Amino acid sequence: MGRVLHFEIHAEDVQRAVRFYEEVFGWTFEDWSEYSGMPYMGAITGEEGEPGINGAIMQRQSPNMDVGGPLAGAVLTIGTDDFDATAAKIAAAGGTVAMPKTALPGMAWQGYFHDTENNVFGVHQADPDAR
Repeated sequence: MGRVLHFEIHAEDVQRAVRFYEEVFGWTFEDWSEYSGMPYMGAITGEEGEPGINGAIMQRQSPNMDVGGPLAGAVLTIGTDDFDATAAKIAAAGGTVAMPKTALPGMAWQGYFHDTENNVFGVHQADPDAR
């Protein structure tokens, strides 16, 4: 009990958000709108049996937050093998830096970004040599 089973990313423009996560992380999507009665795209984030969870991008029910405004909800952190390459993909897909790449000494590189919908998410690259 208590394990996170699913996540939802709220988006003003669902298809724009889908394109962003497809381009940056290679996620695939299935249209689950018929179950929710609103634009709701199921996010498949990896292969069955790999660590991690799947989720969805859904229609935001209120206006987008301002960049730099307070966070609401949880922040998802997404793993990568190459922080810098992922950061470049994020920029190319229309994302922006929320907090620059930072060393978690002896553990990893961590940074935070805004997606195209102004949601904040983390990127984490394990690296025991991070300083």
